[in-house]
Amino acid sequence: MKALLVAMNAKYIHSNLGLYSIRAYALAHGIPRDGLGLAEYTINQSLEDIMSDIYQRQPEFLAFSCYIWNIRQIRELAVELHKILPEVPIWLGGPEVSYQPEQLLAECPWISGVMVGEGEGTFQEVYQAYALEGREQWKGIELSGIPGIVYWDSGAGEIVTTPPREPLPIDEIIFPYGNGEEIEGLEHRIIYYESSRGCPFNCSYCLSSVDRKVRLRSIGLVEQELQFFLDRKVAQVKFVDRTFNCQRQHTMRIWRYLYEHDNGVTNFHFELSADLLTEEEIEYIHRFRPGLAQFEIGVQSTNPDTLKAIRRVTDLAILKKRVGQIREGRNIHQHLDLIAGLPYEDYRSFRRSFNEVYAMRPDQLQLGFLKLLKGSPLFGEHKELGIVFQEKPPYEVLYTQWLPYRDVLRLKQVEDMVERYYNSMQFQASLPYVTGRFSTPFDFYQEIGAYYQEKGYAGIHSSRLLRYEILLEFYREKISREDHILRQLLLYDLYARENLKSRPAFLQIGQSSRQKEWDRKFYQDPSLRRQYLPDYEAYDQRQAARMTHLESFDFQVLDYLQEGILIMKKCIVLFDYQNRDPLTRQARVVSLSDDIIDI
Repeated sequence: MKALLVAMNAKYIHSNLGLYSIRAYALAHGIPRDGLGLAEYTINQSLEDIMSDIYQRQPEFLAFSCYIWNIRQIRELAVELHKILPEVPIWLGGPEVSYQPEQLLAECPWISGVMVGEGEGTFQEVYQAYALEGREQWKGIELSGIPGIVYWDSGAGEIVTTPPREPLPIDEIIFPYGNGEEIEGLEHRIIYYESSRGCPFNCSYCLSSVDRKVRLRSIGLVEQELQFFLDRKVAQVKFVDRTFNCQRQHTMRIWRYLYEHDNGVTNFHFELSADLLTEEEIEYIHRFRPGLAQFEIGVQSTNPDTLKAIRRVTDLAILKKRVGQIREGRNIHQHLDLIAGLPYEDYRSFRRSFNEVYAMRPDQLQLGFLKLLKGSPLFGEHKELGIVFQEKPPYEVLYTQWLPYRDVLRLKQVEDMVERYYNSMQFQASLPYVTGRFSTPFDFYQEIGAYYQEKGYAGIHSSRLLRYEILLEFYREKISREDHILRQLLLYDLYARENLKSRPAFLQIGQSSRQKEWDRKFYQDPSLRRQYLPDYEAYDQRQAARMTHLESFDFQVLDYLQEGILIMKKCIVLFDYQNRDPLTRQARVVSLSDDIIDI
């Protein structure tokens, strides 16, 4: 029998770990490789194109991996596939269909069944049952002995639910990239990996709270598998462990292995609880190569009543301290999360949460909106709490008794501005200056969000340069016509990211007529190039000039970035684009001393 596992990812860069794991387990338990294919698409592809590709593969059995971001497309696709492949069983699995699967089957009789919960053992047994019976017997196939499924018994014309399946010991899960073939074609995509399953915490908005038992993979296996990625110099490996640092010994063994075997290339992403980190762990990760690791830290809210309502145990004082300690090393990218729409969080409270997290100076700040996941405790409490959400996936909050819909819309504007200006990491010098002109950073993002709406900029995909220009326009209209300092900071930000050889029109004011003179003096002097560009010995002066840039400023920008104080003194800054900060991707920058170039 020829089965096809189908994933519909949110973006091309993603991959579906669940299906890779299911396939690896099935192949290790006797299912022939030529009998089990895997196809990955994205939700942005045409359903007709996906349907055509699946049809041409001529599968005899179809299994889809379902999440909140793809269930609508999968349901639409399944009904059409049933028409053109009427004899092919269509099965669904994944978190989006593991809750109330009987209701799903009643609504979609063309779906043969649902695999509930973890799928490795279930898929393998369902496949074997179909393969043993033969196609002519499928209508009367006996599946009642397979735990963890809900299916249509076509003979009896009824939906059958079997007992739940016990989770597999995690060491029996087969490494999904084991023979090397599975990783081919993933060179430019995120590779996902798990060293544990389950979560010890009980956050009511999360499906992980349903299974609080944590299963840790044996560290020997983990080290072998991490070495697989290191040997192949995979660009990024993203751990999907729900709380990676919930067991200190496990955490330190992995971090120690990655530090000792660092290949200088691979980045590892961890989702963790900062308040659980110890001084020993902080001290150790300060040794990491910049870019070896990045952390995603869920704060969600700083409102004590909100945290209590969602059953999230967080020591905010320790969390702030740990985030600050990590930042001191400047070697680990930190991504902090907030969720809007949680119980007891109104607009004013969220403003306070935002400002407190912003003050921690994360490299990126994600402002997300509550999604009422089927099967989560909060989903069962939403009526009592007065939370109203969208009927269709992703079940995002519309309003709550604390946060009316108009305020949700205002927070959407804030989210958009945070993405464009803060999370883009393209305004490292200009943002602190502009936000400092407002009572709080939140007020800036709120005001510029309203400005985008007022001017018709909202909802359009603005170019990088247009974002710079709009920020300057906003400042001039809403704050001050005295914009010389901001122009200089925007110019610095622009050149820190991009090797432009001419200024954009809106930043032309203040350009020195002596630029060519400075360029000639610096690049034609071999001793200056050796001193300030030691990595450029193999390049001549013209090549070095193309790969770097000199720009004059009216104040010491680097001192301002470090101290937040503008020192009004002319200087020339060298931007080195071959040596970028691995965390910010900004060019290496050096101020040239006065005795080198007369300005």
